[in-house]
Amino acid sequence: MAIVEMYTTQVCPYCVRAKDLLKRKGVEVTEIRVDLDDAKRDEMLARAAGRRTVPQIFINGQHVGGSDDLQALDSKGELDAMLNA
Repeated sequence: MAIVEMYTTQVCPYCVRAKDLLKRKGVEVTEIRVDLDDAKRDEMLARAAGRRTVPQIFINGQHVGGSDDLQALDSKGELDAMLNA
């Protein structure tokens, strides 16, 4: 199964939506809270090419974007392949 990392904040409906989708697919997510640690926010900015919004999601180290990007991958049938790689 894939390694999924998600940069989040405590109050973020898009984070909840993304986590719910991945949970339905049986995927464990490593959540990195950027609201608790400024260094983690800086790390997210560097890894996500300056994107500031949460969530920022990485599957096996590859940046896939935010919640809408994750949903789009699932709608196109591409998410399962990434998760099973």
